[in-house]
Amino acid sequence: MTAHQVVTRIDGALADHYLSLVADGDEQAAAELVLGLLDDGVPAQRIIVDLIGATQARVGELWAANEWSVAREHAATAAGERALAALAGRTPPVGRSGRPFRGRIALACVDGEWHGLPARMLAELLRLDGWRVDYLGASVPGRHLITHLHQTGPDAVALSCMLPTRLPRAHAAITACRAAGVPVIAGGRGFGPDGRWAQRLGAHAWAATGEEAVTRLSVDWPPPYVSDLSPDGPNLGDEEYTHLVRSRPELITTAMQRLAAAYPEADHYDQSQADSTAEDLGHIVDFLAAALYMGEPAIFLDFTRWTAEVLQARNVPPNALRAGLHLIQDQLSDFPSAADLLNRASTQIPKT
Repeated sequence: MTAHQVVTRIDGALADHYLSLVADGDEQAAAELVLGLLDDGVPAQRIIVDLIGATQARVGELWAANEWSVAREHAATAAGERALAALAGRTPPVGRSGRPFRGRIALACVDGEWHGLPARMLAELLRLDGWRVDYLGASVPGRHLITHLHQTGPDAVALSCMLPTRLPRAHAAITACRAAGVPVIAGGRGFGPDGRWAQRLGAHAWAATGEEAVTRLSVDWPPPYVSDLSPDGPNLGDEEYTHLVRSRPELITTAMQRLAAAYPEADHYDQSQADSTAEDLGHIVDFLAAALYMGEPAIFLDFTRWTAEVLQARNVPPNALRAGLHLIQDQLSDFPSAADLLNRASTQIPKT
């Protein structure tokens, strides 16, 4: 695309060009392209959703398919963040125009949630819609979020959770916000299909997309206050969940010590492969814990199914994942729910 071409919408060719820029880590060019679109009359909201957001989804797919490395994915994300920042710098907030804000919103990622770009995009969409937004960033500890609420008195909290493993911390944050009298709108894949786990954790509302969140907050907010969790709510204090969380380091260490006996190919792993395997075992424990916490087997079964696909794209045999599941299962023989979930996950992995 040349400087003289006028573009008024996000088409496939333009999206591919932007993807090529972020793929190359060219932050400056990505920012210039975004600003050029803004100058050509493309609404900022469309640039955020249809270009920056849609491209980030493609980046994730390319990583999962093993077409991109982690480093390249990180570079592309950084370029997307730079482009979004450039866009924000050219669209001043409502308060500077003399018009009043709709209200004030605190926006944060759940403690332990490091996927900050989706939340940052929502922050800009809300700001463009007339809200004063306090964007607190990635992985915000619950106590710091609550301190901020007491100091600033926002009208709402927007809480982002992209991974189900963060649901216990999301629950703690939502509960604290409710106690402070501030309604919560939740968003992100971590809250499950259709946000089904957001309400069970006490959130006032859930939005599937940033644009849906903007609509909910401008038209139907605040919704009726949720006074109590639903009867089929999370298994708080469950003995199996508590044991799993407390014994996480030991479970991973023991599994690594027994790995070569269960999966002989691991005897030839170099340090990098061993570190990756330990990290994968940690993910197994974390997703299992989240499934037990919520009483939702799908959290763990969907994770193991997705992991098998990712490993297959990296030419890792299914038996490697199956061995990891068995190594954790062998240590949880006294915990029937966890052992059953691990066995169910193992049986769904392809044999070859």
